[in-house]
Amino acid sequence: MENLALIDSFSEFKDNKSIDRVTLMSILEEVFRAALKRKFGSDDNFDIIINPDKGDLEIWRNRVVVADGFSEDDNEEIELSEARKIEPDFEIGEDVSEEVKLIDLGRRAILALRQNLISKIYEHDSTNIFKQFKDLEGELFSAEVHHIRHNAIILLDDDGNEIVLPKSEQIRSDFFRKGDSVRGVIKTVELRGNKPAIILSRTAPAFLNKLFEQEIPEVFDGLITVEGVARIPGEKAKVAVDSYDDRIDPVGACVGVKGSRIHGIVRELGNENIDVINFTKNEQLFISRALSPAKVTSMEITMYEEEKNGKKGRVNVLLKPEEVSKAIGRGGVNIRLASELTGYEIDVQREGLEEEDVELTEFVDEIEDWVIAEFKNIGLDTAKSVLETSVGELVKRTDLEEETIIDVQRILKEEFEE
Repeated sequence: MENLALIDSFSEFKDNKSIDRVTLMSILEEVFRAALKRKFGSDDNFDIIINPDKGDLEIWRNRVVVADGFSEDDNEEIELSEARKIEPDFEIGEDVSEEVKLIDLGRRAILALRQNLISKIYEHDSTNIFKQFKDLEGELFSAEVHHIRHNAIILLDDDGNEIVLPKSEQIRSDFFRKGDSVRGVIKTVELRGNKPAIILSRTAPAFLNKLFEQEIPEVFDGLITVEGVARIPGEKAKVAVDSYDDRIDPVGACVGVKGSRIHGIVRELGNENIDVINFTKNEQLFISRALSPAKVTSMEITMYEEEKNGKKGRVNVLLKPEEVSKAIGRGGVNIRLASELTGYEIDVQREGLEEEDVELTEFVDEIEDWVIAEFKNIGLDTAKSVLETSVGELVKRTDLEEETIIDVQRILKEEFEE
């Protein structure tokens, strides 16, 4: 009964932790040998026989019979008179096998042994979970909300494994309740101590990529490839797609009739606006497509000798005045995504100024730099472009106060009246 009390039966651990027989026996032997080494100084001369299904355990110590008074190591040698208490016909030089009862190890040793056994089994379990999820990094995964904290959501999968969705990996509009099913990609898996830390992300570009694979059959089948993804999570994304089959329109296949195919992805991402564009190895054409809906007049590409901040070159793009704000987008979102998707720093320039127009930078003595930057972020880089936009529209599209905008327009107006 002492064996069962020691580990609450080997079979229980085997069933609860889904450990295969060979692994469990290896863990058990390792734990018992460590206990024997602590007790006797060495475990080399011990045989351990384990039946993990029935909870049977036998420990046998093997010693050599020596003459009385000549034992130098009581663990490996036994004197003749002591050996003959076990069996009266033992002779010097023979091997003696004697069973060691668990109780002989001492109560403290047994408690430590049990704790060590539990720890080793949980450590093995954690290692298996770590390996399982490490192979899933970058893959789509679903789990159920178990607990909501202010800085993270704790999820549980079907096997009871804990997955963390930090606030920083959530889309701004995300709102979940306990019991909700949440999808994302496994971003990172690390061992912290003996426990695996599994981080789920809904903001990573890989999440959008995997949603395309799941929701669009041609992407799943490999007929259409996703060549690049740039995202501002929950706000806007640009996805470059291509197909090696000339009969397939990759953009049309991804979007579907009236957006029917991409609708599910948009809804999953909190109504994130997704631009799908045709990928091409023609750099100029790809940059032009990335700046959609703006129409580019011309561009000049300068390649860097070495990448700078993840960019391979700089592009000066020339646009008609009415296209500038489209290229930049609200708050600079469109140009930022185009830059991320293409791998180039993009500078937008207006195609010629009207004779009476003036660059905003000419007013640096009267208008603060950060105010000018706010106008430039929405594609307004000349005096006339600011004056021709209503105060209400400027309040909506910038972070400027109404009074500041009125003051700026007054300064610009005085310039033209002179």
